[in-house]
Amino acid sequence: MDGLVKSLRSVAHLAVKELRSLWRDRLLLVFVVWAFSGAIYVAATVVPDRLVRVPIAVVDEDHTELSQRLAGVFYPPDFLPARQISLQEMDAGLDTGLYSFVLDIPPGFQRDLLAGRRPALQLNVDATQMRQSFIGAGQVQAMLLQEIQEFVSGERASSAAPVELAVRMRFNPTSDSARFTAVMELINMVTMLSIILAGAALIREREQGTLEHLLTLPLRPVEIMLAKVMATGGVVFLACALSLLVMVGGVLGLPIAGSSALFLAGVALHLFATTSMGIFLGTVARSMPQLALLIILVLLPLQMLSGGATPRESMPEVLRDLMLLAPTTHFVSLAQAVLYRGAGLSVVWPMLLALLAIGAVFFAGTLRRVRRSLAAV
Repeated sequence: MDGLVKSLRSVAHLAVKELRSLWRDRLLLVFVVWAFSGAIYVAATVVPDRLVRVPIAVVDEDHTELSQRLAGVFYPPDFLPARQISLQEMDAGLDTGLYSFVLDIPPGFQRDLLAGRRPALQLNVDATQMRQSFIGAGQVQAMLLQEIQEFVSGERASSAAPVELAVRMRFNPTSDSARFTAVMELINMVTMLSIILAGAALIREREQGTLEHLLTLPLRPVEIMLAKVMATGGVVFLACALSLLVMVGGVLGLPIAGSSALFLAGVALHLFATTSMGIFLGTVARSMPQLALLIILVLLPLQMLSGGATPRESMPEVLRDLMLLAPTTHFVSLAQAVLYRGAGLSVVWPMLLALLAIGAVFFAGTLRRVRRSLAAV
């Protein structure tokens, strides 16, 4: 019992030393603050989920009442007022990025339409603006078809559909993407910062020469590693909790459907795995630049293939099975279930158990690597 108390006291002293070392690294502290505040705010508010003041031009070769009506359907805030240009100006405007959409109304369009023929409209899209082009192409088509239908029928009232489709938007009735982008950014920052801080802590020890000093003390590798996991994980955990309360729930005013305590329990288990992963990368790298390159190679697959950016069902089966070994897969599923859909412990306990098991494996493997690394110092 006395040995356990002494070991815990040693871990606590080392954790305090890690926190003091992090406090002196002001640039890294600024990065942590920005990651859990400004980055989340920008992710939730800057990327639009709809069209906003999109530049569009119209090539009117018909010069009829219908062509003027089609050119007039585009107005703010979705579009800028449509500019009338000539056919010769169309390619140059698209090539230089002056217009995102150019609608070409051919000559005789109204005449052919009223005669019962099927004339064609040409919509030219600058597909380099991927999000805007994908959303805008369908919206422009719907607006044009509605205006043409009203022109042909001679009235604004639409005919009643034979079937009424009742749409119920569960978990996001306002179709607001800010809530989802903010939470996913928070999840990504927890993963990224925990790996960076844990790996940087070990690299800092090696560069400052304090790692050799630790070896002269009556400390075991498991105590050194536990101290780094507790210190770096504690900083990220506190930053995540404050960001969820202040930034997501306060500044952005986004609703949190489930239990914040249950989500933070998942954060703690996730940090157990990711900080161990960061320490492992710190034993492999010999300098901060090397650590940065390793983190890029590890972090991108963890974030892109965890189910946060795209549904896991759309991925190849081999990738889905492989990513079950990654903590981010289970953490993203847990966070989405709790924060989006209000799931309780009865739903997310398998994810918590998976995070605990993966964290234990990562911790044990990293501890073995740390022992070898310290023995080689």
